[in-house]
Amino acid sequence: MTAPAQKRQLVVAWTIAGVVLFMGAASFASVPLYDLFCRMTGYGGTTQVATQGAATRGDRNMVVRFDSNVASGLPWKFEPEISQVTLRNGETATVFYRVTNRSDHEISAIASYNVTPDQAGIYFNKISCFCFNEQTLGPGETAEWPVVFYLDPALEKSENMNGVGGVTLSYTFFASKKRPETRAEAEAGQPKL
Repeated sequence: MTAPAQKRQLVVAWTIAGVVLFMGAASFASVPLYDLFCRMTGYGGTTQVATQGAATRGDRNMVVRFDSNVASGLPWKFEPEISQVTLRNGETATVFYRVTNRSDHEISAIASYNVTPDQAGIYFNKISCFCFNEQTLGPGETAEWPVVFYLDPALEKSENMNGVGGVTLSYTFFASKKRPETRAEAEAGQPKL
């Protein structure tokens, strides 16, 4: 084989190796990049996270409805204490959800969430939410968990939100896949075995 032919084969081999490495890196990074994209744009009804309430109030009132679901196999009862609230854009509201573990053992779960219509996600700001962390309930335990939120008054200037008079915040709890840390371990700071 001639030197130019060997050089071409080497270039092809390096190109294929580079493509394989790039595709592997892209697939590894796709989930966190997609999550970042959704959080930044509100795509798919992904809500925003805020550290404080809105600086201004809007002129419109909106109805915010609350939906709660539990995935199959999770023996929890989960529901909002009120089904909806009407508030002015920029006004901070706190709504509580009541959840009960109907099993005879401790269970940890995490909530996924979204807002509909999808275009409202970029304007729905959560200051505090039980959905930010995994939650654990003991056997038969009932808890009340708050969500603190506001609708950004900027939605009043959005053509996408013209004619939208209401928003639905929906949660679904799923059982955690990892072994839950018991409360005793959490309180004692013990490592999980």
